Amino acid sequence: MTKQEQAQEYFRKGYNCSQSVFAAFCQDLGMDLETGLKLSSSFGGGMGGLRQVCGAVTAMFMIAGLKYGYIDSQDMNLKNQHYKLIQNLAKQFTDKFGTIICKELLMSLANIKKDVSMPEKRTPEYYKVRPCERFVVYAAELTEKMLNSR
Repeated sequence: MTKQEQAQEYFRKGYNCSQSVFAAFCQDLGMDLETGLKLSSSFGGGMGGLRQVCGAVTAMFMIAGLKYGYIDSQDMNLKNQHYKLIQNLAKQFTDKFGTIICKELLMSLANIKKDVSMPEKRTPEYYKVRPCERFVVYAAELTEKMLNSR
């Protein structure tokens, strides 16, 4: 099963966008699934339902940090390299979907006018309206490419 399929499967089981992407890579990160799910649980719905940065994008950033993040606060070269990586991931996502902001993604791609900031039950109707599954799959694809390119 590909990382994209794993992320999609987690999403279909009811995990939020961030959890779905992050969970698909837990084994690669040397992290147990429970810890990964807890760590990423706050970022669904664009940061706890605030509709800010898409949770799938946030998961990409967290994975990038765990794999390639810097720890020396004075090493400006490493810090700049890492920020460029994050900016590149954001650009690729934006190039495909127009933005990394959850609310904008939902309003433009799903034509959702009334924002619901609390989790919704996953029903067939939910999956028909919400484009989130596409974001999860693409974020997993970008993450896998990132990990395989370094």
